[in-house]
Amino acid sequence: MYGTQSRRKDLAFEYQSQIQILRPSIHTRRANITVKFQDLYGFTVEGNVDDVNVLNEVREKVREQGRVWWALEASKGANWYLHTQVTSTLKTSLKLSALVNAITLKKLIRKGIPPVLRPKVWFSLSGAAKKKSTVPESYYQDLTMAVVDMVTPATKQIDHDLPRTFPGHSWLDTPDGHAALRRVLVAYSFRDSDVGYCQGLNYVAALLLLVMKTEEDAFWMLAVLLENVLVSDCYTNNLSGCHVEQRVFKDLLTKKCPRLAAHLDSLEFDVSLVCTEWFLCLFSKSLPSETTLRVWDVLFYEGAKVLFHVALAIFKMNEEESLVAHHVGDVISIIQRSTHHLFDPDELLTVAFDKVGFMTTTTISKQRKKQEPAVMAELDQRSRRLNSLNPDEKR
Repeated sequence: MYGTQSRRKDLAFEYQSQIQILRPSIHTRRANITVKFQDLYGFTVEGNVDDVNVLNEVREKVREQGRVWWALEASKGANWYLHTQVTSTLKTSLKLSALVNAITLKKLIRKGIPPVLRPKVWFSLSGAAKKKSTVPESYYQDLTMAVVDMVTPATKQIDHDLPRTFPGHSWLDTPDGHAALRRVLVAYSFRDSDVGYCQGLNYVAALLLLVMKTEEDAFWMLAVLLENVLVSDCYTNNLSGCHVEQRVFKDLLTKKCPRLAAHLDSLEFDVSLVCTEWFLCLFSKSLPSETTLRVWDVLFYEGAKVLFHVALAIFKMNEEESLVAHHVGDVISIIQRSTHHLFDPDELLTVAFDKVGFMTTTTISKQRKKQEPAVMAELDQRSRRLNSLNPDEKR
């Protein structure tokens, strides 16, 4: 049980042993050349010695943050964070300890959940545990067995995408890794036929598997993500929700970074060139895995508005360099180079929440409603135009 003192010690030891200091060879230290190393989740990362130094500093911060979490586990109890819902009743009650816990938890999550605690905290706070509790115990096993031999357009696309999902990863890119990822994706495609399967979900589910350790927990995290955390219709056939998110993001960029937005407009730069992947893969293909998971820590607790905070932060961090770019391709290169080397999650999240400015879920919801009619009309027009073409023209 997580609540026992011995188990906490075992987990703490396991957690400490996971986080190793990276030590480039003496030859590497003498020359600023590209080196390869593995991160905590088995991904091969390329960087220079400066990147290694940043990662070592980040890992030391992770250790410090871990000590804070373990101290709270010891003093408040193993599941103290489950009693932090701040309701109107709570605000008028005398349960100040719960209010303090809620404020503490939000700050803690933004500073990062220790890797060994991440599966348990995610599963509880995201609503995945509650969602799982509404169905029979054998739901996932029964579902995977029932659909094992079925062939659909979704299963065909999943099979096509499996080898392309984080190729070279030490476990994901193996027969066992492919089989586990396939079961999760196929099971969900039958659970929600409106979504079925959409490219991008393979990367999200793969990273969930690495964090959650079990297929069933990864499945329920995927379910709560698509059904409760993210905006609806992001992964349906016409990606209408994703198109809406991009329109909202463009409006936010104009408001938060007006100079940059005007410059990008002058270059005829379409934010979808970088944001489509961000919103569909939730940064899993763009940011280093340890940075992505810090973003997901906050995403599962605070909701989809976090994606806008992070996307705006990336543009803001590259604003000055982008302002002197003369071509669309230059801006894309600047953004991609930046995201691939964002090894310090604190740098990104500090900009995302302290410098981007405050955004409420209500404000973003209003922006979505404002953009939905135009998006749906555009998609409808595109569909009618495609239907009017003959087969040769469609190809």
